Amino acid sequence: MHQHHHTAGGARPRPLAAAVATAASAVAALLLAAWGSGAFGGTTVQDAAGGYLSATATPVAPAAAAFSIWSLIYLGLLAYAVWQFLPGALASGRQRALRPWAAASMLLNAAWLWAAQLGSPSVALPVSLAVMLALLAVLCRMLVLHLSTPSASFLESVVSDGTFGLYLGWICVATVANAAALVAALLGIAPGAAQPALPGGISAAAVAVVVLAVAAAVGVALALRGRISPLLSFAWGLAWIAVGRLAGPAPMPVVGVTAAVAAAVILAVAIAARLKAGRPGRPLAHRSKEAPA
Repeated sequence: MHQHHHTAGGARPRPLAAAVATAASAVAALLLAAWGSGAFGGTTVQDAAGGYLSATATPVAPAAAAFSIWSLIYLGLLAYAVWQFLPGALASGRQRALRPWAAASMLLNAAWLWAAQLGSPSVALPVSLAVMLALLAVLCRMLVLHLSTPSASFLESVVSDGTFGLYLGWICVATVANAAALVAALLGIAPGAAQPALPGGISAAAVAVVVLAVAAAVGVALALRGRISPLLSFAWGLAWIAVGRLAGPAPMPVVGVTAAVAAAVILAVAIAARLKAGRPGRPLAHRSKEAPA
């Protein structure tokens, strides 16, 4: 109790400055997102990097509709940035630990949008993948912080845990797609090639199936950690990979079915873990511990 009052009073200027920095990072991310959608003279991500980041570029690229999840993520980031200025958030030790990572995640997202537009795929793809791996590391760190301390309110669970959980799940899928794009470019495979030829006669579909199986294993590991929000966006991305390979211009049925099964398994494990814990719907972490706060 004493610590709470001390944090709220004596350390208020620093949390306020950090909240301002977080809000500025959110604005930067939103402006770069608009630019990456073709506004302000920017090139759309679909057309950037020689088309290697498009929805049909590789066997593990999600269909175009999948990217609509960014609207929800950006809405969550904006809500998080505004919520930072409320007294409860300013006084929160949990948020004091999370704030720098949150700001870093938004700035790295903006940096990825910039990197994707660097022109030549040989420059844009490795730089954008490096940025995305850094972003993935930041979001994993945020997951650890979210898991280590219960949220103080339902609102915090939604705005902080929920937003960055969705963000993490989607970036897991996007990292796979970005890495596949770089590999395709390095091997000289054109974006959207119907039957990509890999060295040694290896089947591109077989490689994609292995990659998706590993992704599913990561998703199951996340599911067992007790968070639903990363799994929703993770499964969403996998489901749209399935749609892209089953109904897209270059069908790969075995890849599509694998992606669909992976999405279903992740959701099933998540639901089973929730039911076993006796706390269905626990994206809103440690809900049972929030009441006293």
